[in-house]
Amino acid sequence: MSSTYPKKRWFALLLIWGCCFCLFQNVVSAAEEESKPIRENWAHIIIKGDYPEGPQMPGLFGDVTESLSKLTQRLEKASEDKSLSGVILHIKGTSVGWAKLNEIRQAIQKVRKKDKKVYAWIESGMTKDYLLATACDEIVMPESASLILLGLRAEVSFYKNLFDWLNVKPDVLRVGEYKSAAEPYTRTDMSPAFREEMEAILDNYYGQIVDTISKDRGLADNKVEAAIDAGPYMAADAMERGLIDHLAYEDQLPNLITGGDKNKDVKIIKKYAKKRLDTDFSGIAGLIKLMDLLAGIDSSQRIGSGPRVAVIYATGAIMSGSSSQGGLFGVNVLGSDTFIKAVEKAAKDDQVKAIVVRVDSPGGSALASDLMWRALEESGKPLVVSMGDVAASGGYYISMGAERIFAEPGTLTGSIGVVGGKLAVEGLYNKIGITTSVISRGKNSGTFSPMTGFTESEKAAVTKLLHAVYKQFTEKAAEGRKMKYDQLEKLARGRVYTGEMALKIGLVDELGTLEEAIEYARKLGKIPEGDKFEKLILPRPTSPFEQLFGTADTQSRQSSQLSNMLNLLSPELAQQLKKFDLINLLSREKTLTIMPFDLRVN
Repeated sequence: MSSTYPKKRWFALLLIWGCCFCLFQNVVSAAEEESKPIRENWAHIIIKGDYPEGPQMPGLFGDVTESLSKLTQRLEKASEDKSLSGVILHIKGTSVGWAKLNEIRQAIQKVRKKDKKVYAWIESGMTKDYLLATACDEIVMPESASLILLGLRAEVSFYKNLFDWLNVKPDVLRVGEYKSAAEPYTRTDMSPAFREEMEAILDNYYGQIVDTISKDRGLADNKVEAAIDAGPYMAADAMERGLIDHLAYEDQLPNLITGGDKNKDVKIIKKYAKKRLDTDFSGIAGLIKLMDLLAGIDSSQRIGSGPRVAVIYATGAIMSGSSSQGGLFGVNVLGSDTFIKAVEKAAKDDQVKAIVVRVDSPGGSALASDLMWRALEESGKPLVVSMGDVAASGGYYISMGAERIFAEPGTLTGSIGVVGGKLAVEGLYNKIGITTSVISRGKNSGTFSPMTGFTESEKAAVTKLLHAVYKQFTEKAAEGRKMKYDQLEKLARGRVYTGEMALKIGLVDELGTLEEAIEYARKLGKIPEGDKFEKLILPRPTSPFEQLFGTADTQSRQSSQLSNMLNLLSPELAQQLKKFDLINLLSREKTLTIMPFDLRVN
């Protein structure tokens, strides 16, 4: 017994020592873990530019410019990413319209609803930059930055005196007292009806700005209005008025987020969810990938065999023919042929259960608009319209047959009216030494001659034509909106409304984003809730191969380059020249349904 007892005792002591050592190690490890800072991941997303809508070229070429859908998808991913604690939005200057502004704000709100903080860091902000920032939890600016919050101002240029000096005679006819498309060329100032229309639109936009800032920043309306009247501000002054929350440089954001807590560590993920360009074209697989890209094929975007909702983009001035970036200064053209082919593709696809048309167009050709409307009517699919920045005149025409119309609060829509005319240049020709001899047959043979204005007979004939087009437009609009004709006609007459105004008078059905329109289309298409479905994006974007070797696209590239150069030299001059370019493109059409003005707010 005496020989085995020491062994047992030493074994017990060894066991106790081992247990103590393990316990000590666990305590040390726990202490070390407690001393380590808690890691928080924050997504970093830069917001800048105009965020174009519609199908983008795949791969190398399409990722150069970020589209609106790609930005909202990145924010959607951030909202669902459980590894993230929050998002930093670096707002570097946007030129988006009111509808896109609302789309981005709603995407930001989705992130916040998932209990993730969103910080806005603004280098220097204009009105729309600030409205994006107010959708965030906190607004941060460096002390050297300025906040240019100044309210609204509409400036309309009139060219009558210029045309008088050039001896050019604008002879333009219209139907609807608010159809003011001709006024910049026939008057030197606004007519009372045009001024009334513009006052109402600016009042609505200003109200939206004040209401948004008031709700987001917790400020009374009168304080917001006073702040706008006293702008612009340096960052410190903006913080004193409660317009922003912090003064900090970008490198100070992690410390600001943690509140100086050394037990927290912030990791900022730059270019969060931004697709990396795959430039590895080595080997056979690389060659196939390159050929796919040049042909406009993105293997990651191939459509499966499940149910679909077709999303058809209607972007640009409406004209007959194919869509393009036409004209000398790269005006975006929505061609009726291209649009109709897209509608027919969706109509023939048995897996497409509904169609959503995203409209961002001021209108254009009355004929092309009617043909596009007819294609949608004949598609046989449930139809929902989502209005972007502008869906007016022809843009409203193609929308009015939808089972439901969604507009953004700031969408410009309506403008149900018709205009037609010409610029008579005989006086200019005479002034510069060009003379013209004319031989004609027929009383109205010179109706669309660019040399002289309308004779009384020609004016009567064109007026009759415009009234017929207007009657057709308003009758179809009344039928589509399920209104009595007299009720609809009073809302027409060429008058333009914001989406918020249009909802109150029944020209649209609901205020909402593109995603909300797609969700409504899913219900109409009887796709069960919770079931996965795909979006068929149409029309197909022009492939890089077509862009490189197509004749028309060579002109488009040159136009785009000229437009970009002008934008660098003088953005305002570029806008004016694009207006003239658009008039030149549309001059081939006899009757127009086009919005009478272009409203931009900085």
